[in-house]
Amino acid sequence: MKEIAITEIENLKIGCAQDPEAATGCTVILCERGAPAGVDVRGGGPASRESQLLQPTAAAEGIHAVLLSGGSAFGLGAADGVMRYLAGRGVGVDTGVRPVPLVCESCLFDLGVGSPDAHPDAEMAYTACLDAEKNAPREGNFGAGAGATVGKLGGPARMMKSGQGFYAVRLGELKVGAVAAVNALGDVFDPDSGRKLAGLLAPDKTAFADSEEALYADYSSKQNFFTGNTTLGCVVTNGKFGKAQMAKIAAMAQNGYARAIRPVHTTADGDSVYALSVGGVDADVNVVGTLAARVMASAVARAVLAAAPACGLPAARDFMP
Repeated sequence: MKEIAITEIENLKIGCAQDPEAATGCTVILCERGAPAGVDVRGGGPASRESQLLQPTAAAEGIHAVLLSGGSAFGLGAADGVMRYLAGRGVGVDTGVRPVPLVCESCLFDLGVGSPDAHPDAEMAYTACLDAEKNAPREGNFGAGAGATVGKLGGPARMMKSGQGFYAVRLGELKVGAVAAVNALGDVFDPDSGRKLAGLLAPDKTAFADSEEALYADYSSKQNFFTGNTTLGCVVTNGKFGKAQMAKIAAMAQNGYARAIRPVHTTADGDSVYALSVGGVDADVNVVGTLAARVMASAVARAVLAAAPACGLPAARDFMP
C-alpha cells in the first residue's frame, strides 16, 4: 500500500473557496462523468440537500458533484452555484430540454466562529468550481474547514480551531481517498498512536481536558447541549460499484470517524459521509470499505494538524513539541 495525493484519483477534481474574515467556506468534489454514490448519516443534526438521490430505490444512477459547506442550513443554497457551473459546461442528466446536474450537499455549523450573518452562497460555490479546474486543494483553514472547530463540550471559550484534510492510498490499481471537514463536538486523536491532537481545552487553556470525561461527569439530561457541530466527509474510489455498494462503503467509512473522534455521532453532531465510485477497477466492497475507514481516520487527523490558529482560537500546532 502506498500513500498518494487524492488528486491522483482519476475522473475527480476538488476545489475550495472561503471567506477567511467571516470564517466560512465550501469544498466541491466534481465528478463530471457521473458517479454512483452513497451516503451515511450518523449524527443527529444534519443539514443536507438532494440526499434522497442516493437511495438505492431512486432513479438516478449517479451524481455529478458533492459540496461540503459551512453556514449550517443557510449554506444549502450554495449548491446552486455548482449546478450553474456544471450546466454551463453541458454536464448533467439529459432531460431532452437542458442538462440537469445532480449535486448533493451537506453543511456544517460555523456561524458562531466568524460572522453569524455570513455563509457560503452560489457565487462562492461557483468560485470553488473554478478552483477545482486547478485540482490543487489545500488542507487546513480552507474550503469547508474555514470555520471548523473541535472540542466544544466546554462551550466556545474552550474549543480549538480545526480545518479540512485529505488522505489517499493506492493498492495495486485500486485507489481510495477521503476528504474530511472536521467540526466535531469531541476530541480528535491520531488513529495510529492514539495521541490526542486537538479538542476540549482545560479552563486555563494551557493543556487538553477530556471530552469523554466531561460528558460522563454529569449523566443527567443536558438541556443546553452545544449543537454547533458536524463532521463532513467524502470517500472517493476508482473501484467499480453501484449505489447500494457505495452506501455500504460510506457506512464503513464512518468507522474512520470513530477511530479519530471521541465522542462522535452524538445528537449534537450531523456527521455525514458520502462515497463516490469514479472508476472501473474491479474490487471487493469489503476491501474498499475497510480502506475507506482507514483513509477517513487519517484525513480527520490531517484536518486538525493542518489547521492554523484563527478567530482567537488555538490550533493543534500550538500544542506540538
